Amino acid sequence: MTSLDPVTLAVLKGRLEQIADEMDATLYRSAFNPIIAEARDACHGLYHPQTGATLVQGTTGLPIFVGAMAFAVKAVIDKVARDGGLEPGDTFLFNDPYDGGTHLNDFRLVRPIFRDGSLFCWLASVGHWLDIGGNVPGGFNARATESFQEGVRFPPVKLFRKGRMDQDIVDILAANSRVPVSNFGDMNGQLNALDLGERRLAQLLDEYGDETVRTAFDAFSDRAEAMMRAAIRALPDGTYSFEDFLDNDGITAEPLTIALDLTVSGDTMVLDFSRSSKPCAGPLNIAYSTAAACCYVALKHVFTEVPANAGCLRPITFVIPDTTLLGVKPPKPVGGYTETILRVIGVVFGALAKADPARATAAPFGTINALSLAGHRTDGSRWVMFSFFGGGLGGNPETDGLNHANNPISMATIPPAEILEAAYPVMFTQWALRPDSAGAGAHRGGFGAVYEIEALAAADVFLLGERGVFPPFGVSGGQPAALNRFTWQTADGEASPPLASKVTDVRIAPGQRVRLETPGGGGYGDPATREAARVARDVRQGLVSEKAARETYRVAVDATGRVDEPATRALRAATRGEAA
Repeated sequence: MTSLDPVTLAVLKGRLEQIADEMDATLYRSAFNPIIAEARDACHGLYHPQTGATLVQGTTGLPIFVGAMAFAVKAVIDKVARDGGLEPGDTFLFNDPYDGGTHLNDFRLVRPIFRDGSLFCWLASVGHWLDIGGNVPGGFNARATESFQEGVRFPPVKLFRKGRMDQDIVDILAANSRVPVSNFGDMNGQLNALDLGERRLAQLLDEYGDETVRTAFDAFSDRAEAMMRAAIRALPDGTYSFEDFLDNDGITAEPLTIALDLTVSGDTMVLDFSRSSKPCAGPLNIAYSTAAACCYVALKHVFTEVPANAGCLRPITFVIPDTTLLGVKPPKPVGGYTETILRVIGVVFGALAKADPARATAAPFGTINALSLAGHRTDGSRWVMFSFFGGGLGGNPETDGLNHANNPISMATIPPAEILEAAYPVMFTQWALRPDSAGAGAHRGGFGAVYEIEALAAADVFLLGERGVFPPFGVSGGQPAALNRFTWQTADGEASPPLASKVTDVRIAPGQRVRLETPGGGGYGDPATREAARVARDVRQGLVSEKAARETYRVAVDATGRVDEPATRALRAATRGEAA
């Protein structure tokens, strides 16, 4: 194999990533659904022709999709191996969460790229479609006990054969959605992204030659493997265990354990989740491919310098038994997968923090709070508003956590209030940071948010969230953040869900409101060592109460909002058991 010089490799890396980035941008600009168009709940990439392994990903796509898409492409490869008949112009469509998917709303389109009659690679696109049937508009059914209650499930099927669309498949898709026009628009946006990617890749291959680009693919993966092995080698050998909990499965109040035993041995790592809870009745299960994908995301957050392709996973062994809720088979419900993968990412962070305290990061807010409002407009047409919401990220050895950020599973953005108000009969009456929601610490967590939404038409309300019972944890002496809280107005006053973070079968009248108060991130380090002036600044900005400043941070603030130096010295001396 001919080696390539570093300059050529760098140029090809940039050009290939640009192809994926352009595919992302094409879909963002053409999708009908705000969750793709505004929140960027989508991803594109290039994948190995025989294994489906990730070759190149863009810089803006959803990282959890990048990890899962290798399994998705492999599902198509396996189908072709069984059935044969792969030809130029074919495009496969599917959303099977147990075979390379995540949950039913996420539709994958996979296309083979041929050069001179031979398969060169695969292009793939995934995006979150707004509604695909099931018992609950939007698909986030907190009380689902099997996947049939979450929507329609498609195995890999040929949407295009030799460049011609199979209209029967499109008709089936339309018949199984409350908002078929939205889904049709998103599907065409994905197809346009694949078309553009195919053109751009052909231009690159014509310019550099197939063999040169193929050699670059191998070099990228080998470099990622070498860098990941070096990062693991820098950790002390040993087994590091960590566990965290999900509030419940939406059916009963029993908590669910996500437990990890992480073993470092030389330049290899084993992630063993065998001690996690068994498959649950409700929709908090995930499949093996999803669990492996979120471990990939967690490792990329910690080892930021390692390139993002399949090579970085070569030194990693996953132990994810199907006797746990992290490796389920059909028809176990998986609609709440986002909540579970956030907890998996958190326990990877926690275990690695034990291996290397210098990398310790407190827990992020850890829930997407999948909130759906749905109803009928005055003209009788159906509307379904789905959105996710922000919270605080965890404190770390260097900085405070980010306020009102998105979770570490994504590069997605929180949909703007103006876009949601324009698309649906709702009005946001509050959108603000949530005081005292951040976990206290020498570096505190970021603050969560308060969202209050008034329905302008009668609406059914559904929420699939977490962190209503178990708060985001702090590390190295940092404190946990505030719990998640959801309420809604009724004729008899304010109501809250019995299971803390999950709601079904709630209906509000025009003029009534729902209110979501999201957690902050956990804190890092002893709060009593935080710089007093920074605590006073948070008090002046209304983010930390005077009570919390005094009782948690041991900082006294005077009437002007400045540090009362003598009182603060006395408080902190008392905490240390010293005389002021």
